[in-house]
Amino acid sequence: MDTHGLILDERKKLTLTGVTDVDCFNEREIRLYTELAALSIKGSSLHINEMSVESGGMVIEGMIDSIVYGDKLTHKPGLKERLFR
Repeated sequence: MDTHGLILDERKKLTLTGVTDVDCFNEREIRLYTELAALSIKGSSLHINEMSVESGGMVIEGMIDSIVYGDKLTHKPGLKERLFR
């Protein structure tokens, strides 16, 4: 995975690529990490409908109110980076 993209369809379906980790999720907020930066999705009745660890793809459904990227430097280290410090 070297890229990240998102497609928002009528504020009800968000398709993501390049997802590396999910920090936390509930029906009002999903926080995750992408190849580029941290990402926070807020709304109501949010749920992760599909998720692929191999491809980094994810589909989120619900009423999406905001999509906010964090700083590039807020990247959460992956398992490999944590093991080889």
